[in-house]
Amino acid sequence: MSQRISLYSSIKPGLILAFSLALFTSGCAFQQYHAKPIDPIAINARLQNKDLSSPQFQQYLIKNGYIAERLPIKQWGLDELVYCALFFNPSLDVARAQLRAAEIAQLTALERPIPSINGSVAHSNQANNDIRPYALGLSIDIPFETANKRDIRIDSARHLSEIAKLEIAQTAWQLRNQIAQTFNEYQLNRKLIGLLADEQAIRQEIVNIYQKRFDLGAASNGELSIAKLQFQTMQFQLAATQRDELTLQAKLASNLGLPLAKVRAMNLTDSITALPTIPSSTDAQTAALLNRLDIRIALKRYALAETKLKLEITKQYPDIILSPGYAYEFGDNIWSLGISGLLSILNKNKAAIAEAKQLREVEAAQFEALQAKVVTDVSVANSELMQAQQSMLNQQQLRDLQQANAQRIQRRFAAGDADRLELTFSKLESNAAEKNVLLAQAQQIMALTELENMLQESLMQSNKNPSMAESSAKN
Repeated sequence: MSQRISLYSSIKPGLILAFSLALFTSGCAFQQYHAKPIDPIAINARLQNKDLSSPQFQQYLIKNGYIAERLPIKQWGLDELVYCALFFNPSLDVARAQLRAAEIAQLTALERPIPSINGSVAHSNQANNDIRPYALGLSIDIPFETANKRDIRIDSARHLSEIAKLEIAQTAWQLRNQIAQTFNEYQLNRKLIGLLADEQAIRQEIVNIYQKRFDLGAASNGELSIAKLQFQTMQFQLAATQRDELTLQAKLASNLGLPLAKVRAMNLTDSITALPTIPSSTDAQTAALLNRLDIRIALKRYALAETKLKLEITKQYPDIILSPGYAYEFGDNIWSLGISGLLSILNKNKAAIAEAKQLREVEAAQFEALQAKVVTDVSVANSELMQAQQSMLNQQQLRDLQQANAQRIQRRFAAGDADRLELTFSKLESNAAEKNVLLAQAQQIMALTELENMLQESLMQSNKNPSMAESSAKN
C-alpha cells in the first residue's frame, strides 16, 4: 500500500491530463472543416455547357436499353426527352441529395450510445493532516438502451430512406408528366402552324378572286374588305402561333434542364403516338391504387408514425447508465460502481405517447383522404378521356363529309358547273375540318396524359416506357 501511495504521490495532475488528451487524440482521427462556397457564375457555366452527346449521357442511355450504334440520338420523341430530363434536370439532384442524407441517417441509427469518461483533479492545503495533498478521480459512464430502442430507430431511419427513394421517383414522374404535356402542345402547335399557313394561302386566293371581281364590277367593295380583314386576321393568328413555338421550346428546355439553344437544335419528332384502348373505370382505379407513388409514400409515412409511437412507448422504460470509477483521495484508493437512469416510470411518458398516437391518426386520416381523392380523380379523368374520344370520332366524321363535299365541288368545277370562288371556299371548309380534327386529337391526347398522371403509369404505345423508379438515378 505504501508503494501505491508513493507512486500516486509522484504523479502530477498535469501529467494525468496530458496523458488523457494524448489517449483520445491518438484513437480518433478528427476531420477538418473545408469551406465549399457556392459560385453562381460557375454553376451557370456548367448549366450552359450541358452536352447531349457527352459520354456520360450516352452511357446512361445504354444502361437504359439504347443500342450504342444508334447513339447519339438523331430524333427526339417523348421517351428520349424523358431520359434527357432524368439525367440533366437539377430538381432530381435535390431529391438524390435528400436520399443520400436519409441513407447516412440509417448509418447513424446503427450506432450505439457512446460511453463517456469523467475525470477530476483536486489539491488540498493539508489542514486536516491529509496523507497526500492530491485527489484524482476517474469514472466511465456506460449507457445501456433498454426495450429495443435502437432497433426501432433503425426501422424509422429505414422508412425515411424508402420515402426518399419514392420521392425521387415522384419527382421523376412529375417531370415526365410536364414534358409530356409540353411536348404534346409543341406537336399540336407545329401541326397547327402548317394548317394555318394553308388557310392563309387559301384566304389570299379568295382576296385575289374578289379583287379581280371588284375590278370587273362583279363584286362589291364590302365583299372585298371582308375578305381582306379575314386574311389579316389569319396573318395575325399565324404569327401568334409561330411565336408560341419559341415559348413552348423554352418551357421544354426548362423541363429538360437544358439551355434553350440546345433544345432548338434538337430534331423533335412531329408524329403523334397512337392512342391506346381506354381502361375501364375499375381497372383504372385499381392501377392507380397500385402504382401511384404518393399513395406508396403515404403508406410509408404511416409506417413511420407507427415506429415513432413504438419508440415513445419504449421510452417508458428508462435507459441504464453504469458508472464504474476509481478515485485516489488524499492518500486513499476508492473504487466505486454507480448506476443511474431517468425516472420515466413516474409519468410513463404519457404525453409523448398520446402525441405519437394522434400523429398516427393524422397519417391514417390523410391516407384515407388521399385514396378517396385518387379514386374520384381517376374516374373524372377516365370520363373526360372517353368524352374526348367521342368528340374526336365526331370531328373525323364531319371531316369525311366535308372531304366528300369538296370532291363533288371539284368535279363540278372540272365540268364547269362551279366557279373558282366556290371551289376555294370548299378548300377553306376542308382546312377548317382538319383543324377541328387536330384540336380534337390534341384534346384527346391531353385527356390521356391527365389519366396517365392520375394512374402514374404510361399508357401510350411506345417502344420504351421509362421506369421512374429505376431510371431516375444517374448511376
